[in-house]
Amino acid sequence: MPAFAVPAFVLSWWLAGYLIGRDPGRPALRWASAGLIAYAVAVVTWTTAPGSRTAQILICLPALAWAGSVVALLPLAPAERRPIDIGALVLGVSFQLMVVALPGAGKLVALTPLVGALVLLWRNHEQVVPRSLPLALSLMAVLYAGSLAVLLLPVDTGGPAPALAANGLDLLVFGYLIAVAHAMAGGERLRPDLRRSVVAGFAVLVLVGGPAMLTMYATRGDDTVAVLQFVPLAVAATAAGLTGRLSRLIDRVALAGDDRLRQDRATLFLNADALLRLRERRRLAEVGEPEFLRLTRRALDDFNDLNRLSRSPLTDLPVVARRVAGRGDDQPRARARELRAVLREAVSALRPAGAFGTSDDWRYYNTLQFCGVLGLNPYARRQRLDGLSREARMAVDWFRRNVPRDTMQQWQREAAMVVAGRLWTEAFSGDRSRHAMPNPS
Repeated sequence: MPAFAVPAFVLSWWLAGYLIGRDPGRPALRWASAGLIAYAVAVVTWTTAPGSRTAQILICLPALAWAGSVVALLPLAPAERRPIDIGALVLGVSFQLMVVALPGAGKLVALTPLVGALVLLWRNHEQVVPRSLPLALSLMAVLYAGSLAVLLLPVDTGGPAPALAANGLDLLVFGYLIAVAHAMAGGERLRPDLRRSVVAGFAVLVLVGGPAMLTMYATRGDDTVAVLQFVPLAVAATAAGLTGRLSRLIDRVALAGDDRLRQDRATLFLNADALLRLRERRRLAEVGEPEFLRLTRRALDDFNDLNRLSRSPLTDLPVVARRVAGRGDDQPRARARELRAVLREAVSALRPAGAFGTSDDWRYYNTLQFCGVLGLNPYARRQRLDGLSREARMAVDWFRRNVPRDTMQQWQREAAMVVAGRLWTEAFSGDRSRHAMPNPS
């Protein structure tokens, strides 16, 4: 069992850390990481208490996390997103309670939310990126369900290790597919960054996992020693998956008294991370209008996050290139600052003439300027309005009193189309008719 348990634990824990490290703010990545961690803990439990009730409960948790990740990938309009998210959370908790209460094969009910999530994904498959994602996830779900059934049903397969290994392989592939979906949605490269992290993960498996495995064989039957071997494995695998973020965290502690040095190093870390994930330089005209619109919408959502903006393909816009030319600082962070300035100017161009207003002509500007550029949340329970202009205060009050959250989010999507259309036209003005963006109104 140690020959299987150690590699399965290290690889699943490492991939969980890698997915979180890519972007902790993305729900799909968080759910996928939760499922991998649940599987890693289940492996430890099956190693010390194979077939126990606790082990069976833990091995079912990845299915629920997988369902949550698939729901997060759904390309839904704001009006549809909120009820589905709430429903998914309620159903997830309900089925988790059923998993705890039901015996043996009854725990397969944990697969129900996953089936429902995949059905929703297939219904929206035309808007999913990449297009083959629903099919790939469905195939892995079928294989995962088969291995889970073997573990929970009274089937003699020569021990739990083969089924657990198949289960873990399915989850590793699932985690990879989620990383691919995240990278493609953001217009990023995955392979160089993933390859670098894979090397670190296998280094942990050999340098730390090897001694741990030998120790477990030498102390066979001692469950306490066996469990303790997984602690340094978890620490090392976390470090391998979160290399960049841990380096920045160490700097915050070790260089707390030198702000300038810490900020300079943070900039270097950001540039290094972005270089691994930026796509090769290419003309944005090749991406097509739908992808350009999606990238613009994501850039507006990430307006106040330079880390994310530095990885956006929109940093290759001609207007951004012109702004950084001749400055001697053509690094990802510098391009992100210029992209943010371009987006700010595009939003300002939406402002109607005259004093602040709340008519239909103002809805796009108000939504992007106050909820995007300024990063205000009118629906927060505790509003912090200190230092805001009178106009910003009026906008927050108007949103809170008169504009439902779903309506505001829909306006954001429509306003992003307008901004994307202007950026597209400015970038490719030589062929305006071919590159015309749709009018949201």
